[in-house]
Amino acid sequence: MKQGSRFWAWLVFGVGTTYFILPLLATFEFSLRKRRGEYSFDAYRSVFGDPNFQTTFTYSVVVAVFTILLGVLLVVPTAYWIRLRLPHLRPVVEFITLLPLVIPAIVIVFGYIRMFGSNSTLPFLATARGTDALLVIGYAVLALPYMYRAVDTGLRTIDVRTLTEAAQILGAGWTTIIARIILPNVLIAVLSGAFLSFAIVIGEFTMASLLNRPAFGPYLQNIGANSAYEPSALALISFAITWGCMSLIQILSRFAPRSANRPN
Repeated sequence: MKQGSRFWAWLVFGVGTTYFILPLLATFEFSLRKRRGEYSFDAYRSVFGDPNFQTTFTYSVVVAVFTILLGVLLVVPTAYWIRLRLPHLRPVVEFITLLPLVIPAIVIVFGYIRMFGSNSTLPFLATARGTDALLVIGYAVLALPYMYRAVDTGLRTIDVRTLTEAAQILGAGWTTIIARIILPNVLIAVLSGAFLSFAIVIGEFTMASLLNRPAFGPYLQNIGANSAYEPSALALISFAITWGCMSLIQILSRFAPRSANRPN
């Protein structure tokens, strides 16, 4: 019975692996065909040598860093306070953080354009820096479900109430408690949420395109519409970045503390 179960388990694993790996191999093989009659890395050299690739990728990395910082500043204090003082509001907050998964990005960005246009009270879109700030806010909203759940999971592994009471006895204020006690204890969880946010920002197209920002997502779409072999190379590069982030999350999760199984 065990041998039969093991056989079917390996069979399912093999079919899944084949389904996953074969398209990647085919994409990689096609990306090497730019030079007629032989395989070459010309498509990759073309991509890495393109100034637009370097500009857009750098821009998206910078935006991703600010998105992560904004997400941490919003989520860590909120999740901490919910677990410490307002546990009855946890279902409401969890519902709110799930809304970006339900509301399409195009709806969110059109709302931003209507609310923060050049004729509004807060004309973010009147300047390039204001538009960049609005894009960071939009990306923080898109990444909110992942960042919040990562941080909330990290907070479940520590005794929030005991740590807070001990810090208050020693005279620590709320800022010190969050920055020097809570954040270091959930740092692995925060980094997991940060890598997920980074992966989202790098490949996002809708917001960056409609806000007319030089991000990596619109660059991918533009190359895909005007070239043959470079899109395959870019697809593999984007895939490698995303899976690199996922791998780092798996590595960091090994160092995360185990759940303390406490109500707080």
